[in-house]
Amino acid sequence: MAKKKAAPKATARKAPKRAATAKADRPRCGLCGKTTNLTKTECCDHWICDDEENYVIFSYARNSCHRNHSRYTLCASHHEEGHEGRWQDCARCRAAFEPEIYVYYGTNEYNFDKLENPPAYEPTTCRKCGKVIRLGEGGYSQSSEGYACWECSNVRL
Repeated sequence: MAKKKAAPKATARKAPKRAATAKADRPRCGLCGKTTNLTKTECCDHWICDDEENYVIFSYARNSCHRNHSRYTLCASHHEEGHEGRWQDCARCRAAFEPEIYVYYGTNEYNFDKLENPPAYEPTTCRKCGKVIRLGEGGYSQSSEGYACWECSNVRL
């Protein structure tokens, strides 16, 4: 009886190491991780999506990494105001915002580096019904009398 030849074993093909290294070395947005259509921030020199054209004016959408960082962080504000030193240590930045906004702008998901020890603050409440308002999330009005929640603001309008 003749012996059958064993079929060659299938081997997994490995991608060249150069391709994996090149992919890992590609710049990526520090907020969402995308690797295309990037730019560097002027304030902190991090890679970020160059996507402000996606924002629809007056929509208040949070769909643009670049706009979110430039609009909702102490890092960008500190740079735009021309303050010296690190934003984390800046007394001028600290004095420029209400404590709740200061903490939100220093700790939200649009930051590359977050405020390590944010100060405590009293929550903001509606001047009419007493409901807690989260200033970083919107949905309120402000006047010389104070803040009003969305529901109380709509009653007045």
